[in-house]
Amino acid sequence: MKALITGISGQDGSYLAELLLSKGYEVHGVVMRSELEDPERALWRIAGVKDQVTLHPGSIEAFPSINQIVEKVQPDECYHLAASSFVSYSFDEEFAIFNSNVNGTHNILAIIKKLAPKCKFYFAGSSELFGRVSSYPQNENTPFHPRSAYGITKATGYYLTCNYRDNYDMFACNGILYNHESVRRGYEFVTRKITRGAAQIKLGISQELLLGNLEAKRDWGYAPDYVRAMWLMMQQDHPEDYVIATGNLHTVREVCEIAFNYLGLDYHKYVKVDPKFFRPSEDVPLVGDSSKARQKLGWKPEKEFQKMIEEILEFDLSELR
Repeated sequence: MKALITGISGQDGSYLAELLLSKGYEVHGVVMRSELEDPERALWRIAGVKDQVTLHPGSIEAFPSINQIVEKVQPDECYHLAASSFVSYSFDEEFAIFNSNVNGTHNILAIIKKLAPKCKFYFAGSSELFGRVSSYPQNENTPFHPRSAYGITKATGYYLTCNYRDNYDMFACNGILYNHESVRRGYEFVTRKITRGAAQIKLGISQELLLGNLEAKRDWGYAPDYVRAMWLMMQQDHPEDYVIATGNLHTVREVCEIAFNYLGLDYHKYVKVDPKFFRPSEDVPLVGDSSKARQKLGWKPEKEFQKMIEEILEFDLSELR
């Protein structure tokens, strides 16, 4: 089996590459040319398997580039994970986000339809599809109401995937994944900001940690668990869409408590609330109902929330030391 992963150098892409290799796949990944020029910084997440995968320089926004890669690889499965993924509510970078996330997804679907019509396609959706919800938990039938440029582009990618599945009889499925974390998560995301900040305070590198709303709630899972769900979706006889979530809500404050307590520190002394980090308030929380995935895929999350935060914290400590 041959798999093509866009965004292979990211958190999910790197874990997916490892999973597929363990199952005997021939793994190919699309990376930006600039990443190949600075592999130590840009490709550190796949450092352990870099010699076992084939990397192709290309841009999902450039049709000829992806066309050439798909024609050469002829994949059996394509996991489309590449996207401008940081959620901004200011719309400062909306044109770049729309170009990458919408045009990139459309390019790949059109090329697979033309050059590898039997290839199974996975689109990385997001809980940001739901946006401002009126009920919880959310499942596959919950209406979308995205309220960020990122969420809007993910909704567009979702419907593009459905369109190619319905109109061209392609095996194309959407994974609607809620927040998922790991040691490979970017530092701009709040869980990593907290573990990194707590580790820096413990080691005397900094004295305080600035955060937004400590009562903000999220359904946080473990990235390797969620990547396993992606693969399971692609092994089904028929393509369907699935919500992947833990179904449990945790506050930013809880993450602070776990991280600082683990280090023997009182977070009240170091965490300062800064209004500039506040996001639009949520009257109804984003929390997922993954019953369908549990029943049809036999999937369930395995890593406990506290263990996950402590694992990330240990990584940050060792790295900083």
